[in-house]
Amino acid sequence: MKHVFSQLMILFFTAILFSCFAKKDESPVIPPVTSPLSRDYIGFGVITASFTHIMADPDQNSPSLGYLRRGSLVRILRRQTVKSGGVFTSWVLTEGNQQGWLKEEVLSIYETESQAKTASDSILK
Repeated sequence: MKHVFSQLMILFFTAILFSCFAKKDESPVIPPVTSPLSRDYIGFGVITASFTHIMADPDQNSPSLGYLRRGSLVRILRRQTVKSGGVFTSWVLTEGNQQGWLKEEVLSIYETESQAKTASDSILK
């Protein structure tokens, strides 16, 4: 039994040794050109709810700065997840006619303005 155990240990360490020297094909990680890190905004959003309030802060109890209607197009500057009452909610900071915070659930996010414009046009038909 002792002999079998020692053979297994030798086999195990040999496998580890060979795996350390095995040639690995490594390629550098290159972020896509459209990465959110490469620009000053995340994307564009189209309001999908009938209407929604623009909040001063990412909080349901924050003062309302105005509202947006279904089909409105906004530029999204930042995304933030906030925990309130044990529930996590995603908010986005928008830029447009009025800058403020919207719950992410009230809009659809697109990578380019042309995609968002097409979605907005189809919603408004």
